[in-house]
Amino acid sequence: MELTTRDRARLGRSTLVLAFTFAFSGSSSSQTLDAALARAYVSNPILNAERASVRAVDEDVPQAMSGYRPKITASADIGASITGERVPSLAGGPGTRSTDRLAPRGVGLQVDQMLFDGGRTRSAVGAAESQVLGARARLDNTEQNVLLDAVTSYMNVLRDTAILELNRNNVEVLSQQVDQTKSRYSAGEVTRTDIAQSEARKSAASSQEILAEANLKSSVAKYRQNIGAEPSRLAPGRTIENMLPKNLTSAVSAALVQHPAVLAAMHGVDAAELNVKVSQSDLAPSVNIRGIVQNRNDTQYFGDRQLSASLVGSLTIPIYEGGAVYARTRQAKETAGQRRIEVDAQRDTIRAAVISSWGGYEAAKAQIAAAQSQVRAAETALAGVREEAKVGQRTTLDVLNAQQELVIARSSLVTAQRDRVVSSYAVLSSIGKLSAKTLALKAEIYDARKHHQQVRDKPWGLQIPGGQ
Repeated sequence: MELTTRDRARLGRSTLVLAFTFAFSGSSSSQTLDAALARAYVSNPILNAERASVRAVDEDVPQAMSGYRPKITASADIGASITGERVPSLAGGPGTRSTDRLAPRGVGLQVDQMLFDGGRTRSAVGAAESQVLGARARLDNTEQNVLLDAVTSYMNVLRDTAILELNRNNVEVLSQQVDQTKSRYSAGEVTRTDIAQSEARKSAASSQEILAEANLKSSVAKYRQNIGAEPSRLAPGRTIENMLPKNLTSAVSAALVQHPAVLAAMHGVDAAELNVKVSQSDLAPSVNIRGIVQNRNDTQYFGDRQLSASLVGSLTIPIYEGGAVYARTRQAKETAGQRRIEVDAQRDTIRAAVISSWGGYEAAKAQIAAAQSQVRAAETALAGVREEAKVGQRTTLDVLNAQQELVIARSSLVTAQRDRVVSSYAVLSSIGKLSAKTLALKAEIYDARKHHQQVRDKPWGLQIPGGQ
């Protein structure tokens, strides 16, 4: 049952390197976690779609501001008219006939300017600005989710690669144990039962290897989906413990103030309250001024021309419009109340997420220490069982069990180290600070304010700032 020194060294070296590799930096040719996150930040379609959504919301502001600007319309018309006339003769003769053919035509220009609309435009602009801020907060939240998904995918590939290698090495070791057991059976040292036990354990290890390979393929597919490239020579991941709050209380306090989901809900309240004022403005009087210039030709006889101009101010006072405005206002107030409740609900959700992620992070750190102790104990136990088996104090099954326990311990250590890295990012995400800027990723930081500034006061033009 004894393995050679070379076999034991190879098994121990390969599994330990994979199990502890997360704590060390990779070679210069390896793809790092930061590089993968930068790629996801730039190319992830979910994040890019959300950026496009924010740009679309930006256009609500110039639409609202159009209420301050004049409305100018031009008109033109042309037609034809034929008028026939018969004048009887006073002497009783046939009289005379005449026909007038005219081409009445004209052009006009009308300008309408709002002077006072009960505060409707001002409130609409404010609501649109709040919606823009809310959209930016939702973009920040999407960025957090995309980056956390990318971290999870990256670490899952590392974990599953390590576990696959552990299982492959385990199959090799068990194959050698089967051969050695058969040799010992030929020498009369063991029975057929020992051979059967060794072969059964080898078959189970082969099954685990197949499962580990399937898990790795699944993780690679998720990596491609979230990061946008196939994984290649992934460097070890690092935790971001230095970016986390000192304790859970600080984490919860920070999250309730700065988390993008909370900010988005608060901006939703602002927009809803301003929409109440928009609805109420329909009950207020409005003042407009209208200027008209017209030029007409051939309206009464051939060659005539009329030029007219007018400037008229109007005051409109709504008295009763059937109750629709009152209903819209009440509806807007209920919506505002709903948005305020949603802020409280969002804070509760964020608080629970912070506590959960913090607990996972603390558990992962404790699991690493326990798994390291488990690995050391399993290594010592396996070495002892093998030595005792040499002198007949242990059975083949004892050695196989000790070998299996070591593989399980090393797999647990790999998983715990993966969980520690992912949970540290999860904590940062739960408090609302997981972003490309916070992580100092080597990528051009997307500035949502730039597009807003480009279109906010744009009075005309069909092309978007990107040129389409």
